[in-house]
Amino acid sequence: MNCEVCQLKELDVEHFEIREILRCILHTIMFHRALGLLRPKDVDLELFDITYTECGDVEVEKKIEEKITQFIDRVEKHPNRKNQICLSFFEVKNKQASWFTTKVERFYWEYWYINLNVAHHPKGHPGKSHLSKVVDPGESASEERSARRTVLESSLREVMFQIIKFVNEKKDHIPAISNLDCVTFPYEITISSSSDSAFGMDVIRRMLQTGHPTMLS
Repeated sequence: MNCEVCQLKELDVEHFEIREILRCILHTIMFHRALGLLRPKDVDLELFDITYTECGDVEVEKKIEEKITQFIDRVEKHPNRKNQICLSFFEVKNKQASWFTTKVERFYWEYWYINLNVAHHPKGHPGKSHLSKVVDPGESASEERSARRTVLESSLREVMFQIIKFVNEKKDHIPAISNLDCVTFPYEITISSSSDSAFGMDVIRRMLQTGHPTMLS
């Protein structure tokens, strides 16, 4: 079985933008890998002029919210580190281990790596008040935030197009659909940061192991 890896463009974000951005990206991927009957729901972002589509499945929404909360907790505990979420899809198969037992194996066929660089602003940071004699610091800060938000919105759009391009071009590796009662293929969401030994090299390791099963814990 072939395995495809999509490394999405890294985004520079503020802490308060994390949840909305991850919702947008994760739900977009899940929607394009959905199965069976759906109740699609369009969602307008509050921070950006962007609309994405959800599967409309309560369990998928719950799982994504749980993982985003875990991601935010990790960011708060370990600031100043690049952070990554991996959304992976797999196929579950039973393999005869002996005469009397079977093993359940996961055959991973797709990995999506979402990379966020979260800005950290220490309390009491003086900002740019030393420019007050020349430029109103409030006005300057507002213009800077607006410019940064425009850049981030453009980058998020690039990520959305990257997802659509990938799903349109990469189809041969997708396994046959065996159960239309499920909303999505089996999947998992994992979190890592630049302090983890798996960060960065994980993509290479996964690619070298393409097609090989990983045992269920």
